Amino acid sequence: MVRHFRHILLWPLQLEAAHGAEVGRKPWRMLDDPRWQHRWHRVADEFTEDPRDFQERHYKEFVSFLPYVQRFLYGDPRRADDLPEGPLAAAPMRVFRRDDVRALRVTVTQGDTPVRLDVEHVDLYFFLDLDLILLNVELQANDLPLDTVQELLYRFGRAYPSGWDDAGQGLHNLYRAEWLGDDDAVLAQSDSDDRARYLAFVCQNRAPCVGAHWDWLLRPLVSDHVRDEGPLRYRQIEYHRMPFMAFLALENPRALTRDDFIHLGLISHLRPGDPLPVRDPSVTEFERRYCDDRYWSGSEAGPNTRFLCSGQSMIVVGEGKSEFFCCRERGLLAQFRHQYFLLFVIAHFHRAALLVFSDRLAAAISGLDIRSVDSVRLFKRRIRAIFALFLGFTHRYWFPEISERGQVQSLFRRASTHLGNDALFAQVKEQVAEMSNYLDSDSARRQSNTVVRLTVVTILGLIGSVSTGFLGMNLIAEAEAPLLHRINYFVVVVLASALLTFFAIAKSKRLSDFLEDLSDESLPLRKKVVALFRAMRNPAPPEKTSERGVLK
Repeated sequence: MVRHFRHILLWPLQLEAAHGAEVGRKPWRMLDDPRWQHRWHRVADEFTEDPRDFQERHYKEFVSFLPYVQRFLYGDPRRADDLPEGPLAAAPMRVFRRDDVRALRVTVTQGDTPVRLDVEHVDLYFFLDLDLILLNVELQANDLPLDTVQELLYRFGRAYPSGWDDAGQGLHNLYRAEWLGDDDAVLAQSDSDDRARYLAFVCQNRAPCVGAHWDWLLRPLVSDHVRDEGPLRYRQIEYHRMPFMAFLALENPRALTRDDFIHLGLISHLRPGDPLPVRDPSVTEFERRYCDDRYWSGSEAGPNTRFLCSGQSMIVVGEGKSEFFCCRERGLLAQFRHQYFLLFVIAHFHRAALLVFSDRLAAAISGLDIRSVDSVRLFKRRIRAIFALFLGFTHRYWFPEISERGQVQSLFRRASTHLGNDALFAQVKEQVAEMSNYLDSDSARRQSNTVVRLTVVTILGLIGSVSTGFLGMNLIAEAEAPLLHRINYFVVVVLASALLTFFAIAKSKRLSDFLEDLSDESLPLRKKVVALFRAMRNPAPPEKTSERGVLK
């Protein structure tokens, strides 16, 4: 029996602005538009005006992280002196919350007794300069059978069904999930059994269809693939299975077998009750890969707290009779909801942000048409914007170490390793650097071509300047002529000079080749003369890929 159960879902989503507009540096400002009626409201942080109201659990959360992580999570007061919202305005992360959802009622499979879980909160996390949000849902319940808890962990938190059985019910999904409001009024419910809706949506949009209860929860944000209007549009970043955390206070955690722990630790991939793949490395090396047992003794005296971290999930198992384990203010439950939750947020935020950058690069390349000057210019602007944003991400958000506390840092590294964040960061950094180097080399090529043209024009102009300067006289003595005559002479000279200059620019590439041949002492005079005539001839017909297609 699970005496106390906590389930925290975290769903990363990519943001898109409506009608092709930019999302902006502060995407949460879109929710302030009075045209959109919604239940989301900004959450003030825990740093109250009166220090006597500041809670100890929030203090412990704050001091668990290194200073640069504290600035990311809570803002920098040194930058907030002139900001109307104080230090909160300087925080790169903003939280919005809706309070109308009171509970979740779920039916695991058809015919089962519905289970009611209280909703602790439903939050949206926004980040400065990033087209990314995190949906966070925290649920709690008491006195649930372990089998029910495992089914909830396995089935709840799927954005859409992965298929249907012969009876038309969604595979791996809950039979029914209902958001409840005041007086247990049903606000929205799942529709995983509506097979026709999901098939039609994918067929028409070539994108997955979000379940009705998740779509309702995110409103007024709307999916990027629907025609509904909304202040912001979102797209799925990764697999439809949402990352989650779970807190299980058991009557006797020592009664769990190794197979039980493996099913819990790998619940994202293993259906409860299925036989274990005994030769799979994730099973044979389960303790080394996924378990943090520094507080697990397996004895009556305790402690008996085990952390299971697979990247996609983080589960804490302990004794329900332990006062420290279940304490909301100073115990492990408080740490689970604060310190451990935030390290889980940071790990998944890192991965989601890197995937968004990779998607932006791919979109920039896909939209490039080298035959269109406008497309080339848009491509260059996109790449420069991505480079600037990635530079800001690297210095503002990316930190391999978040805490000096051994277990906090260990769990963060374990989660990041399973998610492959370091390898993904290196890959995206290399991609951004390649794009930036390409633009730099293209700019250097353009500057080189400009220098060549200026050199040719200067040499041709130098011939005339030296000649007239050496003669030291005016070829046309019209200093005393009427003003109108002098103006006419001036216009004629300007036009002749302009035509000569434009001619030199037009022939600058061929003339530069001629000058190079002329300076080559090994070439005979005949070939130099041939090079001059070749430079003055009309150019050969252009190939299919014109000069306009080259990035300029």
